[in-house]
Amino acid sequence: MALRKIIHVDMDAFYASVEQLDFPELRGKPIAVGGNAERGVVAAASYEARQYGVKSAMSSKLAARKCPALIFVRPRFERYKEISRSIHEIFSRYTDLIEPLSLDEAFLDVTFNKVNLSSATFIAQSIRNDIRNELNLIASAGVSYNKFLAKMASDQDKPNGLFVIRPRDAIAFIDTLPIERFFGVGKVTADKMRELGITNGQELRTLSLEFLTSHFGKSGAYFYSIAQGIDNRSVEPERERKSLGIENTFESDIADSSGFRQEAANMLEQLWKRYQRYGLIGKTLSIKLKYHDFVQVTRAHTKPNGLATFPVIEALGNQLVEQLLPLEKPVRLIGFQISGFLHETKESAPPPVSTQMTLDF
Repeated sequence: MALRKIIHVDMDAFYASVEQLDFPELRGKPIAVGGNAERGVVAAASYEARQYGVKSAMSSKLAARKCPALIFVRPRFERYKEISRSIHEIFSRYTDLIEPLSLDEAFLDVTFNKVNLSSATFIAQSIRNDIRNELNLIASAGVSYNKFLAKMASDQDKPNGLFVIRPRDAIAFIDTLPIERFFGVGKVTADKMRELGITNGQELRTLSLEFLTSHFGKSGAYFYSIAQGIDNRSVEPERERKSLGIENTFESDIADSSGFRQEAANMLEQLWKRYQRYGLIGKTLSIKLKYHDFVQVTRAHTKPNGLATFPVIEALGNQLVEQLLPLEKPVRLIGFQISGFLHETKESAPPPVSTQMTLDF
């Protein structure tokens, strides 16, 4: 695929920043959105709270221990969606090729753009300026020639950063990137890579496609490509989301009920973290279980009024888990999915445009 100009925009501490924007008394203070001092999960933490080690997906109880002065704030998703719409209005001044990842981050293809600017870096800076001047919020941005590198770039200088990875610098950047920082490499995969002696991009790049696919299946081809600086995925304009899920294939099969319950509880917290970032409300929670012999079973339950809080999802998830206990045989995979979203129907997006070779970043 010909070279493109891709920007990844990521709002800094989005939920917490909106709360501090709307409530001046919270500015400069450590706050956590979601949960309380005794129960729940942190959805977002202000940078003041992060200095104490508080971070998203952490249990509220642990967060309160790390930062005794932590202020817990209930999430206001309608407000976050309102601000997100304003951010996307800013994006749309520059391009129609916008792929939202959540309320607070998106990919933009500006190879061809509405303002007829050749520099993607200048466009990224203009977008950040517009967000700051019009919404009084801070965004970081990454610029490169594909989605993987743009995402990596936006994380490089957070908060309030702008980082550019030019084609000539891509391999040098990838070579020094710790494997756990690779977009698409989770904790389990990172641990497995380290066991294989893969600690950074350079070591990943020396491995063959056959080796990576033999150890990581279909994901091996993705890892092989990104280690070479190749990512041909296009920026896909927003489409209506049908479901949101998470699953985990274990290195060792789980045979005991307590281990099964603990893994399921951890995954429900991870699912809640992702779910909140989309600002959507689903009605159905389902669990997928795959035994060591690859026999698969699913269970689901629907709440007509929607799954709006973590305690509701947690209780429903626990019910589904108990329906599968005691385990008939060892389990190799657990998955959870939320579906049946109660969101608005979005207008269909324009088709992607063709690309051409462009080198001015």
